[in-house]
Formats: sequence, C-alpha cells, structure tokens
Amino acid sequence: MAQKIKQDISIGNTIRILRQDAGLTQEQVVTHLQLNGSELSRSAYSQIECGTYNIRISELKSLKELFKCEYNDFFKNV
Repeated sequence: MAQKIKQDISIGNTIRILRQDAGLTQEQVVTHLQLNGSELSRSAYSQIECGTYNIRISELKSLKELFKCEYNDFFKNV
C-alpha cells in the first residue's frame, strides 16, 4: 500500500510554482508521473496544486526528480 502525506499545510502552491519554473504543463507532469508508475490523472494532479489531494510519497519523489529540486524546496514557504 502506498504511503501518503497527510497535508495539514498545503504545499500545492509551491508545487505549482516549481512546475511553472520548470516550464511544464500539468499534462506533461502527469505524463512523467504515469511513466514512473503513478496512476494519477490530470484532475487529481490539479487537486494536488489546489491542496485538496493528499500526495503520495512516490509522487513527491517523482516530482523532485522532474523539477530537479531538493525536498526542502517543497516546504520552503511552510
């Protein structure tokens, strides 16, 4: 069973900024995640950016690789 991070503070806006800084669309991010084994839809990814979806650790790891950032970059505004 995949582990999820329960969000008590949303990191969605930071994820949106990292995606935009990388010059990627939500569709491109979802394609990358799906190629790495995630079954995440674009709608669910949009919910991550809105802070209404509990992101899985495996998804956060894939985003870290895609955005070429460090884990602390996801939490710098927290």
